[in-house]
Amino acid sequence: MSTAIAPAKEGIFQHFSRDFTASIVVFLVAMPLCMGIAIASGVPAEKGLITGIIGGIVVGLFAGSPLQVSGPAAGLAVIVFEFVTENGLTALGPMLVLAGALQLVAGWMKLGAFFRSISPAVVHGMLAGIGALIVISQFHILFDAQPLSSGVDNLAAMPARLLGLSPFNLQATELALIVGLVTIGVMLVWEKFRPAGFGLLPGALLGVMAATIVAYAFQLNIARVDVPESIVAAVEAPGDGFFAMLGQPAIIIAALAVAFIASAETLLSAAAVDRMHDGVRTDYDKELRAQGVGNFLCGLAGALPMTGVIVRSSANVQAGAKTRLSTIIHGLWILGFVSLLPWLLQEIPMAALGGVLVVTGWRLVSLTHVRHLYASYGILPAVIWTATFVLVVAVDLLTGVLVGLALTLFELLPHRRSLKLRIKEDELGDERKVSLEGSATFISLTGLTRRLETIPLIQSVTLDLAKVRGFDHTSAEQMREWIARRRKLGSTVELVGPRHLVDRLT
Repeated sequence: MSTAIAPAKEGIFQHFSRDFTASIVVFLVAMPLCMGIAIASGVPAEKGLITGIIGGIVVGLFAGSPLQVSGPAAGLAVIVFEFVTENGLTALGPMLVLAGALQLVAGWMKLGAFFRSISPAVVHGMLAGIGALIVISQFHILFDAQPLSSGVDNLAAMPARLLGLSPFNLQATELALIVGLVTIGVMLVWEKFRPAGFGLLPGALLGVMAATIVAYAFQLNIARVDVPESIVAAVEAPGDGFFAMLGQPAIIIAALAVAFIASAETLLSAAAVDRMHDGVRTDYDKELRAQGVGNFLCGLAGALPMTGVIVRSSANVQAGAKTRLSTIIHGLWILGFVSLLPWLLQEIPMAALGGVLVVTGWRLVSLTHVRHLYASYGILPAVIWTATFVLVVAVDLLTGVLVGLALTLFELLPHRRSLKLRIKEDELGDERKVSLEGSATFISLTGLTRRLETIPLIQSVTLDLAKVRGFDHTSAEQMREWIARRRKLGSTVELVGPRHLVDRLT
């Protein structure tokens, strides 16, 4: 991806003080999430911490999106939980090695922009479905119980959990629920009434701290996080039969799913991060390669898969980070903390991490996006979102995504006679005129975005839509983001053509 519209690169230590303070904020956000997502994935908490360390230090060093923070993501927790349940923890490493290798190959083949062409309806429907599954599974963690193997089973078991409570006989179940509710309550109250001067202090950290203090002060007999005394001892080197498992069909299918979903989530997160700052733009192919390296190493270490994570990344930008140094140092903070203070992590109640994930999952189940799709683009994108969401929850993640992608093909029907998009550029001094002819769909979106992002910021752009037959919602969303970003960076973009098309992009 061209960096023609990016400002000049700066030295990694040029803004050390701002990056250093931002790294502390990101570390405080990341710690409870790394452990909570590991628990939600059905693996020990240290697996998430190892992924956070690799995502910070290694991926941070090579990332194509300098301000994006990588680590274990809620978006993969469901697929990892199902995979580990069916194949065992020993199969996770080989699957992740293969997934990382696939991401590396995709980056070398310059397929980064392809993932930006995936329908937003599918991606957001998938994330909403994952959020619902996380809430349903972590509901059981709040009761010091283990989640069941499927979303439907977890949902069906929820009434029994509630009916089994006894307010007059507080045992481990009732006490764990109280601790989990304390975590959720502190998070929600903090987010609503947070003082202006403490805007960067994460609610998840405060919630976990409050729950840990309550559990410790009253010596509650509830399950706590099991973290080894040495993080090095938690790294599991490949054993006998590790590489032989790479050819198993279940490993290959899961690796393809993880590589696809992790790449899509990462690159969409990177695009969102780009909208938050005016610094260096994302090199999507480089970011994809860095994620591949990270997941490959996580596989060799027996850790969780990673993606670029919007929660940690937005905290990084809001805390004032300027270079990739912030991400790298946050990884060092995690390494130092788990190496020196494992006894402190062992005091954290499991129910507290379940509370963090309930809030995190609930926030993923946002109806805002589907309402936006319906209001801006009509019924079909909303149907795609809904179908993806329902199937992810009721069947499985892969089925939901594949059906969602299949439904996006119906968006091509109105444009079937003009699927080819012709792009003509005329340079008139400090002005670039870009004329489009045909239909702008997700099929032509990769080529279109590559052409547009090579235009220098110093040139004003006139976008001629007179011969455009229409935009599907994926292309319209990408074009709106490109126009908004250029205008935010001080470049002029003028749209010429039919009013309904101009209105759709502004």
